Amino acid sequence: MNNFDILKRKGLSVTEGRMKILDLFKVTSGALAHADIEKQTAAVLDRVTVYRTLQTFVDKGIIHQIPTIDNAVLYALCRHNCNQEHHADNHVHFICNDCAVTVCLDDVMVPEVKLPRGFRPLQSAMVVTGSCRQCRQN
Repeated sequence: MNNFDILKRKGLSVTEGRMKILDLFKVTSGALAHADIEKQTAAVLDRVTVYRTLQTFVDKGIIHQIPTIDNAVLYALCRHNCNQEHHADNHVHFICNDCAVTVCLDDVMVPEVKLPRGFRPLQSAMVVTGSCRQCRQN
């Protein structure tokens, strides 16, 4: 689906900044940090606009957040039918200790956690660290 259709389907207005940020996610194989996006869009967008756009994309189910060991947040494009009510991207994320690349492991699901009565899960996150295939070959 193209960027215009993604934004319209989620009820968002189409802006140059939103299109640019979606382009970055589509051409990146791993996850992106706010700082990465800010550097690559500095000519078009300021820091606050990048932050607000990322938050809007998370809220609308276009991207999902990935927690890191140092309590930072990375972002990756949602691959499933996520919406503002529920993120369906409950897959494992892998962070390479050597090159710092973060990859969504779409086929490796986070195990279901049985919560006590009265609790309702919204999203689960699981991060595995180690050495990626590329770093292990070097």
